[in-house]
Amino acid sequence: MGKFEIKKDKAGKFRFNLKAANGLVVLTSEAYNTKAACDNGIASVKKNCGSDKCYDKKVAKNGKPYFNLKSTNGQVIGSSQMYSSTSSMNKGIASVKNNAPKAEVKEDF
Repeated sequence: MGKFEIKKDKAGKFRFNLKAANGLVVLTSEAYNTKAACDNGIASVKKNCGSDKCYDKKVAKNGKPYFNLKSTNGQVIGSSQMYSSTSSMNKGIASVKNNAPKAEVKEDF
């Protein structure tokens, strides 16, 4: 099963990573000023990850595909890594859908 890991960065802001069961990061959040806001971001991922319309598929300047997971109000709640192919990116989306709903939350700060 996947897990959310919350970390505090050097600036004192909170971020989370969603890791798949194999330990790979499949989604990374923005920086939050408070842990409560970070917790709300995780709740939003769990709420929105099942809806295809919440995934915004993109291509970076270097030509590599990636995706953003957005809430229903259009705000980005997490971004993926860069993938080598669209097929790999789609597997990343499937991993978020599979892992996020039941992922436990671990704090690492």
